[in-house]
Amino acid sequence: MATPIPATLIPGDGIGPEIVDATLAALNALGAPFVWDRQIAGLEGVTVAGDPLPAATLASIRQTRLALKGPLETPSGGGYRSSNVRLREEFQLYANLRPALTVVPGGRFDKIDLVVVRENLEGLYIGHEHFVQIDDDPHAVAMATGINTRAGSRRLLEFAFQHAVATGRKKVTIVHKANIMKALTGIFLETGLELYERKYKGQFTLDTVIIDACAMKLVLNPWQFDVLVTTNLFGDILSDLVAGLVGGLGMAPGANIGADAAIFEAVHGSAPDIAGQDKANPTALLLASAMMLDHVQLPEMATKLRRAIHDTLNVDMVRTGDLGGTAGTKAFTAALVSRINAG
Repeated sequence: MATPIPATLIPGDGIGPEIVDATLAALNALGAPFVWDRQIAGLEGVTVAGDPLPAATLASIRQTRLALKGPLETPSGGGYRSSNVRLREEFQLYANLRPALTVVPGGRFDKIDLVVVRENLEGLYIGHEHFVQIDDDPHAVAMATGINTRAGSRRLLEFAFQHAVATGRKKVTIVHKANIMKALTGIFLETGLELYERKYKGQFTLDTVIIDACAMKLVLNPWQFDVLVTTNLFGDILSDLVAGLVGGLGMAPGANIGADAAIFEAVHGSAPDIAGQDKANPTALLLASAMMLDHVQLPEMATKLRRAIHDTLNVDMVRTGDLGGTAGTKAFTAALVSRINAG
């Protein structure tokens, strides 16, 4: 019997509770030893507790140091600040790990297997912004300050390089814009090159590419990449781009990892327009839970879950509407659980 593992569970908003239920059903079928502490955040946090990130939720993660969460609703423009960003800051989750792996073959791009490692706490995402008033226009000028540090860059690059070695990756590409943003992204590039020469040379091939060229190359020939490591804003954009190579955000899991905590999530939005209609595709959160199993040193369970997802989609041909199928969330979940139990 596996040792119980305490973990925080945040079902989230919109379709979150539906895809969380599907994921819990799969994890229960696997016999995963998570002991869940259910908490709230996002819009539900505001509605129930008057806070998009209630103190009880933070306390739970501080205790368990491990969380699985559904999508959280964040208003555009005004309103409250992103709970996802606040969680990263609160627990110093400096590394965002976003694998892109072809699960359903036959699309425009096939046999994709790459990883984006994004810095999570620095760059333009630190939120140092303000407006400057000119005459009677209070928003005449908008200004933002980006900050990258040597220590923050090294910490993230070290994580990416270690991940590449541990998972047998052959090439790491540092993505930057040091030709123009010579200080802000130059420090990241410089730190990566120095770290590779000092500690990792020969363990994998290191390459560098400018962000705009990287975006073009990902569309023309994504198979030339293996691990992409980059700063916060570039990583945000590229991680969604590579998700598009494997079928979209419905197939995209993510992990936010720090020294003292890790949070696993589906990276897509809360999709309130289809909430409660049994239409949601739970694959992204299921794949995130497989990453969570890897993180807690249960790789056999993670492999079994990934294999069951693959077989449900490609052998049984049970797929949700976004993948061209007719199955609802519950029917897909039932087929997946049958696969797990049969395996």
